[in-house]
Amino acid sequence: MIASNWYSVWYGSFPSILTKHFCRFKFKSYQCSLAFIFAIEEINRNPHLLPNTSLGFDFYNVQRSEWDFLREAFLWLTGMGINIPNYTCRRENKAVALLTGVSWATSARIGRLLNLYKYPQLSFGPFDSFLSDRSQFSSLYQTAPRDTSLFFGIVSLMIHFSWSWVGLILIDNHKGIQILSDFREEFQRNKICVAFIKMMSENMIYSDYVDEATLRLILMSSANVVIFYDDTESAHGILLHPMYLLKTWKVWVMNSQMDIGSIVDPFVFDSFHGTIYFVHHHDEISDFRKFMQTYTPSKYPEDHYLARFWNLYFNCSFSLPDCKISDNCLPNASLELLPSNMWNMDMTEEAYNMYNSVYAVAHSLHEMTLKQIQIKTHGNGVGNPNPLELHSFLKQIHFKNGAGHHVVLDSQMKLDEEYDIFNVWNFPPGFRQNIKVGTFSLKAPQGQQLFLSDHMIQWDTGFTELPSSVCSESCVPGFRKSTQEGQAMCCYDCIPCPLNEISNKTDMDNCVKCPESHYANAQQTHCFEKAVTFLSYEDPLGMALSCMSLGCSVLTLGVFSVFVKHHHTPIVKANNQALTYILLMTLTFCFLCPLLFIGHPNTVTCILQQSTFAVLFMVALSTVLAKTLTVVLAFKSTVTGRMVSWIMKSRAPNYIIPICSLILLVLCGIWLSTSPPFTDSDAYTEHGHIIIICNKGSTIAFHSVLGYLCSMALGNYILAYLSRNLPDTFNEAKLMTFSMLVFFSVWVTFLPVYHSTKGKVMLAMEVFAILASSAGLLGFIFAPKCYILLLRPERNSLHFMKSKTHSIRNINVHLLTHIP
Repeated sequence: MIASNWYSVWYGSFPSILTKHFCRFKFKSYQCSLAFIFAIEEINRNPHLLPNTSLGFDFYNVQRSEWDFLREAFLWLTGMGINIPNYTCRRENKAVALLTGVSWATSARIGRLLNLYKYPQLSFGPFDSFLSDRSQFSSLYQTAPRDTSLFFGIVSLMIHFSWSWVGLILIDNHKGIQILSDFREEFQRNKICVAFIKMMSENMIYSDYVDEATLRLILMSSANVVIFYDDTESAHGILLHPMYLLKTWKVWVMNSQMDIGSIVDPFVFDSFHGTIYFVHHHDEISDFRKFMQTYTPSKYPEDHYLARFWNLYFNCSFSLPDCKISDNCLPNASLELLPSNMWNMDMTEEAYNMYNSVYAVAHSLHEMTLKQIQIKTHGNGVGNPNPLELHSFLKQIHFKNGAGHHVVLDSQMKLDEEYDIFNVWNFPPGFRQNIKVGTFSLKAPQGQQLFLSDHMIQWDTGFTELPSSVCSESCVPGFRKSTQEGQAMCCYDCIPCPLNEISNKTDMDNCVKCPESHYANAQQTHCFEKAVTFLSYEDPLGMALSCMSLGCSVLTLGVFSVFVKHHHTPIVKANNQALTYILLMTLTFCFLCPLLFIGHPNTVTCILQQSTFAVLFMVALSTVLAKTLTVVLAFKSTVTGRMVSWIMKSRAPNYIIPICSLILLVLCGIWLSTSPPFTDSDAYTEHGHIIIICNKGSTIAFHSVLGYLCSMALGNYILAYLSRNLPDTFNEAKLMTFSMLVFFSVWVTFLPVYHSTKGKVMLAMEVFAILASSAGLLGFIFAPKCYILLLRPERNSLHFMKSKTHSIRNINVHLLTHIP
């Protein structure tokens, strides 16, 4: 069974004649009709969609007045030339849906009437939230995606080109008021100012009246960028006609492509050369271009407008009564050969929405037919569909169109789509092209939402470079903006930055104070980084100290090797051989300790500097104390010989090292756990320099550790001083006295010098104190012994010791020479 269903579509008015002058033929609306026919034919050829069903259609020409809307609506509803409400004289197969557009006003006016009859209505014009009001338009569905993020794209474009002074033209209706509110919020957030706002009356779009006040406002404004936001029908009435008369020298930014193909005179396009507009991204329907290439009067003789095109542009004979074309035409004539400034072979956004609208009705009708077949299990077949039953299917319909894009009619399920950004080229004049130059997607990551190929954009002929649109000239680096009283924030004066503050960019609101690590130059445009300095190995001072450190450590190892080689001799065995080895190894590491103070400081080296230095010196001092105590016990003890012998054999003085070191470790542990040393910088001591130093952290802990070391050195000195007059055969009492005197003097002198110096000198003083005190211990204690071991070996014998000590009374030589 073949059923025949008819669908109706409404357009703006078509002209009755075509001339080479300004006319009112809307080429974009005409392409919508081609998209409608193409979709109908494609569906009828599809065996899987509405099989055994052919779709048909009616066209209705809607004029501009309210009476024209009502007249055509009643004509469609009644099927009669006489408009009689609630009466119909149509053929049996009624239309089940009505497609309206492209203006929202067209859909709204017809929608209020159709709402009484609950006829399905699909609007293929731009999405409008007003039409989503189900209380007024319960039978109306919108095919176009939402435009709620489009103003974000336009604002992003302003930011990209640094346009902060723009004009704004809107239509004085609900949509214009909402867009104005959105723009104001985004403009304020992104510091963009509006030079002027013009709310155009909706009545202007239906007249040829030139609003001279608006035209004068545009021409006199200092803003070089004008944003026009509304549907193409409004733009046609408000902009095209005035721009035909004169040139504005402005950059136009629009929310949709203007239908300027109806103006045949190519000179007019100079006013719109360089225009930037946004359209919803959509992939091309593969066969639509081929369809337009084969859309000819011979194949579609009922299209009288097409016959007029052929007569006007291809020199075809035209019979006026029946609007027929004779055969004497340009060979291979097609729409593709029409001038590019008036006809675009690419599918427009409205035509794409029209294509989706037809398919939405077809898919809904297909689902409804399948349901009817399932319900009716017997009978002569399925009857004609009731248009009222189609609503439940239109609300839930979702399908994938020929371009692979998902289409839904439910406004709650519509998402913001990606936008393509086009630039109007009219060079050479009369060969207009719409070139895609970028995209905008709100779903993209922040900072990547706007993609623009700046090098592809052609600007208006009045601009030789990127147009600038600002209220005040940019404040050069070194100056900041000062808003003029009573003016917009984009209108400002430029004043110099205060002392030690800079502005390194244009149009800075506030100057930036240079950080401590930088200082401002004379022009106050840059903060020059202060030179970072520290005690490095490349510096002469650092190189000298490191060489001294390594040399002294090697020397100490040499002394150690000499003592190991002569370990069997009396001078090495005297006064606790093990303590001697510990002291030498500790002094080796003490000489290497200054290397931690040289080089770029970090957290690890800062902690190791003080803790390693303190522990090593404590071990050295406690070892010297143990050796001194051994001498005192050997020569000055008043206890019985048996008690002295027990103390010496039990090596009790050796326990001084772990006990004293443990006390220091406790102090260091408290220090590191409460306020450990850390990397710091000194930006004030030397002009233009930053000194990287190790901050001691807790100064109390640092001085406590240093005081503990000095007290140990002082105790050693006093004990050694008291034993200075003891016999000096293999005796270190006098040597340790001088070494402790040097050690104590170095560190007592170090404190005031350390606090009076800054930078690398302060660090060098600490390194020098470590080296000097370590060298004092090494030199005074071990130099005399090395002299005997290497140069006077005959003195390193038990026979020499006995001969020298024979005259000394009351000395226990046997005890001295057998000290373990």
